[in-house]
Amino acid sequence: MAVTVSVSAPILPLCFHQSGEQSSRLAYIQQKRLICGRNSRSSIGFGAEKVRKSRVRAPVCRAVPPLLFKDLDADDFRHPLDKQNTLLLRAIPGLNEFGKALLGSATEQIMLLENIGTSVLVSKNQLSDLHGLLVEAAEILNIEAPDLYVRQSPVPNAYTLAISGKKPFIVVHTSLIELLTRQELQAVLAHELGHLKCDHGVWLTFANILTLGAYTVPAFGQMIARTLEEQMLRWLRSAELTCDRAALLVAQDPKIVVSVLMKLAGGCPSIADQLNVDAFLEQARSYDKASSSPLGWYIRNAQTSQLSHPLPVLRAREVDEWSRSLEYRSLLKRANRISTLENV
Repeated sequence: MAVTVSVSAPILPLCFHQSGEQSSRLAYIQQKRLICGRNSRSSIGFGAEKVRKSRVRAPVCRAVPPLLFKDLDADDFRHPLDKQNTLLLRAIPGLNEFGKALLGSATEQIMLLENIGTSVLVSKNQLSDLHGLLVEAAEILNIEAPDLYVRQSPVPNAYTLAISGKKPFIVVHTSLIELLTRQELQAVLAHELGHLKCDHGVWLTFANILTLGAYTVPAFGQMIARTLEEQMLRWLRSAELTCDRAALLVAQDPKIVVSVLMKLAGGCPSIADQLNVDAFLEQARSYDKASSSPLGWYIRNAQTSQLSHPLPVLRAREVDEWSRSLEYRSLLKRANRISTLENV
């Protein structure tokens, strides 16, 4: 499920060749002040403000209109480890057949009804602000917006499910909404959209069922599950790195994405405004230094080998490094600035 490209470097300036760009930017800032308030802190809120009733979507409060990646392909931002581990996973004999056996119609229906029956479906008329964040993020990534559900849970989390023959959907827990700002929440939605953009959805569903349910199958199931579990977890971790990049493409500020990871590592609403992104990135660098020795390398592998997600500090470091890469800067140059009036 952040105004500089790195901790110290300003965002890559974008050159506009049309004389109307400055006036468009000024108009956007004026609209932002009307929508968000001059001194807005971009906090999450789902109040029914009069100014929002006539809008189809409520975009994130930004200093300038966001960039759109209309010709974006998944491989444009896919992490190298994701590419590598996906190829290795697909090369395992019998994996597809075993997956079809696990992902039966009954399993799919159970998972679908469980989420529909216990959550709130977001739409233009239901939590419209949240719906606006999803629609804008999907537009930036050039992907169709899936369904979105909000589910009551004290555990901050968001996840994506892609059921065969059904429209994929994202689920966000209420505690995560309470923890994050509007910009950070959109970054989480963008992360989940990244799974769909990269066709991770079905693989994620398969991985969850495989790692949790395959051991209930006698003999054959246990043997396959033990063989696949390590590779599947390795793929899951690399897929998360890819989707953190999708979050950055939508947030267009690495500090927003790093802030999400920092809050998931050790944040709560009462101390959220005291957390420091720069200090967390320094913590990430100290972790790399502490684990650079042979013993540290061994401990680090033991610490992460059974995890479905990379450690938050490692994800933060990856986001920070990619935000300063030529690959990311090239994507920004290819993007188009969204029309100011399109958001109103």
